[in-house]
Amino acid sequence: MGHRAPEIEGLIGDTAARTRRLLGLSADFEVLFLQGGGSLQFAMIPMNFSAVGDRVDYVDTGYWARKSIAEPERAGRDVAIVASSADRAYRYVPPAASIAARPGAKYLHVVTNNTVEGTQFRALPPAGIPVIADMSSDLMTDAFDPSACAMAYAHAQKNIGIAGVTLVIVRKSLLDGITAGPRELPAILDYRTHAAHGSNYHTPPTFSLYVTWLMLGWIEEEFGGLAALGTVNRRKAATLYDFLDASPFYRPLAERGSRSVTNVTFTLPSERLHCRFLEAADKAGFVGLAGHRSLGGCRASLFNGVTQEAVDRLVGFMDDFARRNQQEALSE
Repeated sequence: MGHRAPEIEGLIGDTAARTRRLLGLSADFEVLFLQGGGSLQFAMIPMNFSAVGDRVDYVDTGYWARKSIAEPERAGRDVAIVASSADRAYRYVPPAASIAARPGAKYLHVVTNNTVEGTQFRALPPAGIPVIADMSSDLMTDAFDPSACAMAYAHAQKNIGIAGVTLVIVRKSLLDGITAGPRELPAILDYRTHAAHGSNYHTPPTFSLYVTWLMLGWIEEEFGGLAALGTVNRRKAATLYDFLDASPFYRPLAERGSRSVTNVTFTLPSERLHCRFLEAADKAGFVGLAGHRSLGGCRASLFNGVTQEAVDRLVGFMDDFARRNQQEALSE
């Protein structure tokens, strides 16, 4: 099916409409569906919203935040890390109200949920300049006030679909402020291009968009919106965190006030038990519990598609594993 066929144009338009309804977006925002994941956004943001030598401010809260910081540095921007949680191994996020941008900075970039470290902001910093939020793992998981940001983006494969689509909401005023000329910014990397062509400038990932359309419809029809879905997601996280906090066998990695609702990180008493745990989990049908390669440990990702029943089963498995291996843990 041609990507300019009426069916595809309608699919894109209705997916954007569902996005607007769920987020309560005003007409001040454009809704774009792009490709390249969060990594392409890391490069497009400084290219569109700053020039060589301009001040751009970033918050460093871990692996993906550092990835985002590398792109403006490479592009010759005056990059400042205005807040960081590196001092405690990224096990917390700085208080949002304490984050201040530099005078004259073009924007402040923050990763709202850190999938590797298992930490999450509860609110965006009141920076006084455009705030750009990488919400790749928590957009569409709970109610969210878009008025706090100038732009937010999320690749779909965590909570609203499969790989291939990156959802971007961006204020029209931010786009209007782009001053780069046509020779300075390739058309395909210019947000204005995609806004002008309704996210159909070049062939979009049509099947991925279709799955996102289905997922957004599921959130609307099954839960009635993000507030109810957020209640479900917080309950799932509380089930697992309550178990971890009560267990002498497992140790949560993120500090209490900064814990992520979607990514729960924890460790076991020893490397031998860690390997045995992952092997037993895989045999029991719990796959993907290994932590990110940069951090180690374990990570349970409780994205939208994970049910409360699945979390209850995971807790039951973990409790049984701890009981069977408690004696060895005591001898470590």
